[in-house]
Amino acid sequence: MQRLIDAVEYGADFFVEEIHIRAIVFDNSDDVTLWATTVYDDQTYFFHLGLPFAQLDILLRHAGARAGELQEEVADALAHAPRPCLLEYTNAEVEPIVLPGIALKLSFTYPADEDEFIDEDDEEASEERSAADNVFYLEGIYRRLDA
Repeated sequence: MQRLIDAVEYGADFFVEEIHIRAIVFDNSDDVTLWATTVYDDQTYFFHLGLPFAQLDILLRHAGARAGELQEEVADALAHAPRPCLLEYTNAEVEPIVLPGIALKLSFTYPADEDEFIDEDDEEASEERSAADNVFYLEGIYRRLDA
């Protein structure tokens, strides 16, 4: 599967649809990271989406039949789970969380040409960079009118 960061020109305004949330990760902060896939230009791409808990709640309201159950799981995990914490992870038995009729406007977390600041011989820094540079921020949540 390809990384979304490799398909989008840095700084471009863009939307993604056909979002499938694969995992919900509670970070050490007041934010959450979603691991998700989307179809963009007829290809499937993987990306991370960083957002505050309030926006996660808004997204989960659009998860169809699973919405209520997922909101309860998030509330319970917020109250009891240690941080960081993996709340939901899809596998053969657990289907991804689908957001039908939803489009997300994403923005980049930092310049894609930051490679000049990384020491090529520092393997650990290179691995951190490759994981971090596929992270986007949520600018807006939109519902399709024809959905």
